[in-house]
Amino acid sequence: MKLEILTKSENSDVQKDIVSKIRDLIILKNLEPGDKLPSERMLSEKFEVSRSNVRESIQKLEFYGLLKSIPQSGTFVANIGAIAMNGMIEDILRLDEPEFKDLVETRILLELKTARLAALRRTEDDLLKLEEALLAYKEKVNNGEEAVQEDLLFHLAIAKASGNSTMNTFMLIITPEIITNFQKHHVCDAGLSKRGILDHQAIFDAIKDKKPQVAKQKMKEHFKELYNYCYNLE
Repeated sequence: MKLEILTKSENSDVQKDIVSKIRDLIILKNLEPGDKLPSERMLSEKFEVSRSNVRESIQKLEFYGLLKSIPQSGTFVANIGAIAMNGMIEDILRLDEPEFKDLVETRILLELKTARLAALRRTEDDLLKLEEALLAYKEKVNNGEEAVQEDLLFHLAIAKASGNSTMNTFMLIITPEIITNFQKHHVCDAGLSKRGILDHQAIFDAIKDKKPQVAKQKMKEHFKELYNYCYNLE
């Protein structure tokens, strides 16, 4: 078995090539919504790539709603017309890997909304989860330890408290890349961690007291320094 060791850029190129070939296969075989694709093993052999790369490409098309995998049954073409499918795949192939600043901007837009909604919709269980995350963050920072994961867990708890599953899903999608970039750029060494304790407490208090506009404003203030820091990376 061939062992493939690829850089992130190379892996992205391989995935785009596989996605393109899956599209061509759907067109060539005139597959209709509900029709089954060949197995991962067969696609791997046909495209001469690893099964893991085929699986990742299928998962990407599933994420965009173009394919549907059913356990023990296989992968099927979603209920989308051929023209729409071809257009969406073309858009997917043009997508670039997001830069750190893009992720931060997206996160800020999401979190201004989630903070406001959390203050309106939070439950007592949500408050417990938020408080646990807040205390874990405080403990790490006060001990002089890196608290990137604890920081993001606090923000994920806010997203969950918002009661909006779509926003919560988006936060879960971008969080791993944010953690990687925070560590890469040493964001926690930028003096933001200590300030973060006060910011997190203010956001928590506003959510607890059910003050949506205050929660949104405190979140906006919390991100101001991070936003400025990201734009000074270049």
